[in-house]
Amino acid sequence: MTTTLTPPRLADGESLVLDDIDWTTYEALLQALDGRHIRLNYDRGRLEIMTTGSQHERWKTLLARFFEIFTLESNIPIAGLGNFTLKRRIKRRGLEPDECWYIAHEAEIRSLRQINLEVNPPPDLVVEIEVSRSVVNRLGILASLKVPEVWRFNGQRLAVLVLSADGRRYNESLQSPTFPMLPMSGLSDFLKRVGETDETTLVREFQIWVRQFVTSPPLP
Repeated sequence: MTTTLTPPRLADGESLVLDDIDWTTYEALLQALDGRHIRLNYDRGRLEIMTTGSQHERWKTLLARFFEIFTLESNIPIAGLGNFTLKRRIKRRGLEPDECWYIAHEAEIRSLRQINLEVNPPPDLVVEIEVSRSVVNRLGILASLKVPEVWRFNGQRLAVLVLSADGRRYNESLQSPTFPMLPMSGLSDFLKRVGETDETTLVREFQIWVRQFVTSPPLP
């Protein structure tokens, strides 16, 4: 007899938490819910099923566009994996980030068709849009997976979180260690302008800002 996994019906921004879920069931749900606007946070038997709202999706998409314009203008090689599921069976933890990129390890994973965090390094940068608070500790999961840097935006402020030397927690930093030349407060200001003008204009203005304040050589 075949068991069919029926996805739950959740409104935008809602979540459902299930306990005592084994790893096999978690991976089966990942397959069953693939392609849907649903995120699964798995932390050692506790599974949170989350939906994302329209505002969440707008901010994450725009931040990704800003990031890729910045790296393009700065000629920095990257590999973007979007919300690729980050998981390690040995840790019994996994989640889908809002966005993630390989930067320092881009060359290492460039030719890979499949990335497995049991043997390959985690992404160098993960973006978390925290409009709806997760019950499961997503930062704890990311720390256990050894993601070195997280950008967290709560709708008002963009924070840079850097993994501690012991790998147990994230500490807030005034600047990105990966991109020390990028003024994070300026990037946050552009994010907060969502809804003030059309996104094409906003992205174009960001590109001009990047060229002026980030990629232009300093005056003598």
